[in-house]
Amino acid sequence: MYSKIFKKLIGHFGYKLVNKDLIKNNRILNNKNLISLSDFLSYLFENNQISNLIQVGANDGLRFDEINKYIKKYKPKTVLVEPISEHFEQLKNNYKDIKNIFFENVAIDVNNEINFLYKVDKSKINLYDDHIQGISSFNLNHLKKHGVRSHHIKKEKVKSISIIKLINKYFTSLDLLLIDAEGYDGFIIIEFLKKSNFRPIIIFEYIHIKHDSFKNLINLLKEKDYYYYDIRENIICFPKEKKPLIKLT
Repeated sequence: MYSKIFKKLIGHFGYKLVNKDLIKNNRILNNKNLISLSDFLSYLFENNQISNLIQVGANDGLRFDEINKYIKKYKPKTVLVEPISEHFEQLKNNYKDIKNIFFENVAIDVNNEINFLYKVDKSKINLYDDHIQGISSFNLNHLKKHGVRSHHIKKEKVKSISIIKLINKYFTSLDLLLIDAEGYDGFIIIEFLKKSNFRPIIIFEYIHIKHDSFKNLINLLKEKDYYYYDIRENIICFPKEKKPLIKLT
């Protein structure tokens, strides 16, 4: 009873508790799912569909990272984006022997609105599950929803760039765009779809995107002739003209 009252009270103030059991259950299901994100990526790379890519929110390049082994095996031109300084240094080290990779120690934002992020103090990170390292966010409450104590949270100043400027800095065409921005994903993709003529396959985490933003994003994907479906906590989007290439069953 008290739990229900508490959840209603939290909802009244605009917050929603993360159902950690739901997330963990999804991860278990994914281990035996008929088609996994890894299957999808394998299909794309084995059929020579990916010659370049951008990964936003690359973290250290290892934890819960589906793209690492494909970058190392197929060596596409790759831009890895990670704003948190200690993760960025780990990221560079984990790819130190791989050529054709470019690193950006920045946050991707819209309208220059992000100049800092909240993260778990590295001296306290071992007190939490492994996934906590990957939940840095411009939204303080995002960390609290994951059970991080207020006095374990630090604020880090970061540089930022728009997704359009980042793409134009490195590419004249783009095959794959991966985004894991802890709820900010929707804003990034909406700006990309509105302001860019590139037509990459897009993969992004959707579970932390607010409903109104998510609804706008899905409508925009339809407007831009993108097909989409979900795998685990991610949505895979591919442009209409690439539909014949997607033959996974």
